[in-house]
Amino acid sequence: MTQPIRIKDHEKDARLVRARVVFGAFMVVGLIGVLIARLYFLQVIQYDYHSTLSENNRVHVQPIPPTRGLIFDRNGVVVADNRPSFSLSMTRERSGDWQQILDVIVEVLQLTPEDRVIFEKRMKQGRRPFEPVPILFELTEEQIARIAVNQFRLPGVEVVAQLVRHYPQGPHFAHSVGYMGRINEKELKSLDPVNYSGTHHIGKTGIERFYEPELHGQVGYEEVETNARGRVLRVLKRTDPVPGKDIVLSLDIKLQEAAEMALGGRRGAVVALDPKTGEVLAMVSQPSFDPNLFVTGISFKAYAELRDSIDRPLFNRVLRGLYPPGSTIKPAVAIAGLDAGVVTASSRVYDPGYYMLPNYDHKYRNWNRTGDGYVDLDTAIMRSNDTYFYDLAHKLGIDRLSTYMGKFGLGQKVSLDMFEESPGLMPSREWKRATRRQAWFPGETLILGIGQGYMQATPLQLAQATALVANKGIWNRPHLARTIEGEKPVDDNPIPDIVLRDPSDWTKVNHGMQQVMHGARGTARKAAIGAQYRIAGKSGTAQVVAIKQGEKYDRSKVQERHRDHALFVGFAPADDPKIVVAVMVENGESGSGVAAPVVRQIMDAWLLADDGRLKPEYGGPPSSTEVTAREE
Repeated sequence: MTQPIRIKDHEKDARLVRARVVFGAFMVVGLIGVLIARLYFLQVIQYDYHSTLSENNRVHVQPIPPTRGLIFDRNGVVVADNRPSFSLSMTRERSGDWQQILDVIVEVLQLTPEDRVIFEKRMKQGRRPFEPVPILFELTEEQIARIAVNQFRLPGVEVVAQLVRHYPQGPHFAHSVGYMGRINEKELKSLDPVNYSGTHHIGKTGIERFYEPELHGQVGYEEVETNARGRVLRVLKRTDPVPGKDIVLSLDIKLQEAAEMALGGRRGAVVALDPKTGEVLAMVSQPSFDPNLFVTGISFKAYAELRDSIDRPLFNRVLRGLYPPGSTIKPAVAIAGLDAGVVTASSRVYDPGYYMLPNYDHKYRNWNRTGDGYVDLDTAIMRSNDTYFYDLAHKLGIDRLSTYMGKFGLGQKVSLDMFEESPGLMPSREWKRATRRQAWFPGETLILGIGQGYMQATPLQLAQATALVANKGIWNRPHLARTIEGEKPVDDNPIPDIVLRDPSDWTKVNHGMQQVMHGARGTARKAAIGAQYRIAGKSGTAQVVAIKQGEKYDRSKVQERHRDHALFVGFAPADDPKIVVAVMVENGESGSGVAAPVVRQIMDAWLLADDGRLKPEYGGPPSSTEVTAREE
């Protein structure tokens, strides 16, 4: 059967072709549009991002650490500076197998396995990407040469020139200036990651830590072109860093050395203040240590020797040492009694050698077992009569006594720029209830009146309490920084002055303290022999171990480190004080016999000229140069 012949519909085919062509054209145009849009997005909208990615193949931004500010004593003597040094750094991202590279470094420099452990620990510490990590400091010329010869074996390793902190005075200012050390992981999390880029050390203690932001400065940057090995070919752009601020301290190196010499080789603390300004003139905690050991990383062995030493050279006795203030607190207790109206300067108490509370049979002993008979305020301070101050504390009561002692700075931090300072302890009825869950007993008030019992104070607090007596209640918080880049530090949280109902009470207590030094029966009169100025002082003894009722202190039966601490506070000239000194000699036993002579030597060093006469500015005769000038 014959198939029917189908005739093509050319018009239909033409329409189909045209539709396909149009669709294809639209597809091509659409794809071209997408490509153009993508190109626009990459080349215009994300230009900065991709430009940076491209540049990172050959351009890097390197931080420029700022030069740390210098620290001087009050006379311009450098106590902390920066010296050039070479260190070995490694960038882990450029080193490949960095563990193997460490092995090569140990081999090339002939180091020990212990050194390698330290290097590995440093490499594993927290850091920023592509940041070089210093692993070895203070390279010798020979070590630098060995690294240069073997550079081809050490990708990502480079010798870097840098400034390292240096303390030219060594141990003299270790407890005041402090020291710098490597940034640890905890510190890294709290620091500004931008401003501390490229910085590996910060202040750890003392002034170095308290004024870290001022001393550090502002980081700078360099945009550099590098080759495939990371070596810098040229600098494309530079933003200079802002150096840290210089700090001038109130400390005087000559007085510091005089204080150390006066203290001798004994354990103890010395702090000297200017009562008119609060400036710390000398601050000694002995024994001390060399802060340079910590700058680039102290060895475990060296640190263990310092940490485990029975003499505790790392312990800041001035700021953290807590001691019963003993009789050094009696002038402040006297002020409290006078101002509260419970005694007058002429009030007398009979001292048979002990004191007894009404309806109690316990005897609270005076240090002079035979007693001083009838004593008034002047005699009580001069003789350091315990019986008088037992009675005075009983009349005041714990609530008023605690409140008044707080006004003198006890139980609180008193300094302006010493972050390590301990607040000490000024007990109260509420304190004992909260910490011991016990009521306050009358006998505890009595021994508080002579600076024993729960009360604990730092040598700095004792100096400040004495400065308040010298300065008639005007508060000037102790501080170490005299100027920061030429400007004086500001006290944003001043402590209220002590305002008495009768301001002449200050003079009455001052006179009693002068009698301690110059009175016929003064407890420290030997220390004032030959003095060219009047001294107001007060001795004290801080018990280390308690003595039972009826028992007598026998030094021959007490271990040396269990013997009483010797304390002494004083100021001079007594009528116009220029210096306040507090001294604590650990296990020195006698405040008047051991600590008072130390105070006298320090006062002489500050107030006397080289010829042994009182300086003109402190009331002495004019110097020979001034006389010559007048004659001319």
